[in-house]
Amino acid sequence: MTGLEQLAVLAAGLGAGVLTSTVGVASLLSFPVLVAVGLPPVVANASNTVGMTPAGLSGSFGYRKELREHPRATAAVILTCAVGSVGGAALLLALPPGVFEAVVPWLILFTCLLVGASPPPNKWLRRHDDPDAEQRHVMSPVTTFFAAVTGVYGGYFGAGSGVMMMAVLGLGTDLEFRIVNALKTLAVMAANVIATLIFVVVADLDWAAVGLLAAGSVVGGYVGSRIGRKLPATLLRSGVVVAGVIAFVTMV
Repeated sequence: MTGLEQLAVLAAGLGAGVLTSTVGVASLLSFPVLVAVGLPPVVANASNTVGMTPAGLSGSFGYRKELREHPRATAAVILTCAVGSVGGAALLLALPPGVFEAVVPWLILFTCLLVGASPPPNKWLRRHDDPDAEQRHVMSPVTTFFAAVTGVYGGYFGAGSGVMMMAVLGLGTDLEFRIVNALKTLAVMAANVIATLIFVVVADLDWAAVGLLAAGSVVGGYVGSRIGRKLPATLLRSGVVVAGVIAFVTMV
């Protein structure tokens, strides 16, 4: 890589780190940059996962206050996404490149629209449930299943997995949106950590790109958590929708 290309990868890591802790479409910024500087798609995908792991770690640290409020939900997210990412990483290594290319843009669009639309459906569900029932602060078996599926996707490709997790938790629980955002960041971290352990052993990685991404993303992840904590839920939800629509347009 030339000096300018190295700077572009570093900047992509910083920007994608911020996105990891806010609107959750980080890989849609960092992955194309890696491909643009000459990495083959599979190498770029695996290198991107490893390089973006520090963003999830620093972002989760920044959200530690929110994550302590619901320890059972926090533990469930870590477990489901970690287990799911093992399957996703195995799929990435076993399947031909680009298997999900036609499906991913529509999946991202659908889930980001779910995030934007989640308040009315949740209110409708609460009106038709037992009015005396406690709020859903623990993931149901159905929500846990879809969280695990999101973990599989996160280990396989990852672009938009944060948005998908926000949709799963937004519809499957009654947690505050700031908590959902913190759990989304934790989910991305859990999936990336497990996938990283696998990729370091068996995948072809570009370590220069990994190092540059990691350096930028560890800063961006923490900065993003500071931003995400202060943004009003409506504004953050709108940002998720806008980012998802942009991702859809650029990927179709």
